[in-house]
Amino acid sequence: MRSSRSVVVASAGFDIVLLFVFVAIGRASHGEGAQGFLITLWPFAVGLIVGWLVARAWRTPRRIVWTGVIVWACTVVVGMLLRLLSDQGVQLAFVVVTVIVLGVFFLGWRALSSLVIRLLRGA
Repeated sequence: MRSSRSVVVASAGFDIVLLFVFVAIGRASHGEGAQGFLITLWPFAVGLIVGWLVARAWRTPRRIVWTGVIVWACTVVVGMLLRLLSDQGVQLAFVVVTVIVLGVFFLGWRALSSLVIRLLRGA
């Protein structure tokens, strides 16, 4: 069963906003201003787009497995590869933090969504 257009748009919006939050938190935690925000963002944004395409996320955007997992993995892997290719730096600690934070963000909102839907259907 395909998701409605509004569910797809909202789901993409959640992923995009959470990616922006991830980049903003990272830059702020290192005392970096907004000037390089787009430089930090673009590799992960490309990864997010790749993830949505690979997972065909528009079909079941709120699903944790496999949609959320694929979107998360592609965002991290493609984002890190593009950072490496563009000389932005890819330290192990940054990779670990990225995997954890984006996992919590991308899988977390999907899990909360499922919980809310179940609770509303049971009410």
